[in-house]
Amino acid sequence: MNAPNLLLPEVLLGAQPTDQPNLDLASEAVQRYIWQSAYGAMLIEVRDGIAFVNGARVASMVELRAAEA
Repeated sequence: MNAPNLLLPEVLLGAQPTDQPNLDLASEAVQRYIWQSAYGAMLIEVRDGIAFVNGARVASMVELRAAEA
């Protein structure tokens, strides 16, 4: 389940090595969300209307239905 403070983060905070900077999530034209699941954190990005999870492109329902036809 998502923690309320992670819905629209600009910086992901948490335990990390002291020599590693915080991950800046705010940037132009890209929406980023951190989803805390039972299997660990996932980075969800939307770039130009296309969704990516942990860097891998996610096929839309329109694409999946078109592939069935």
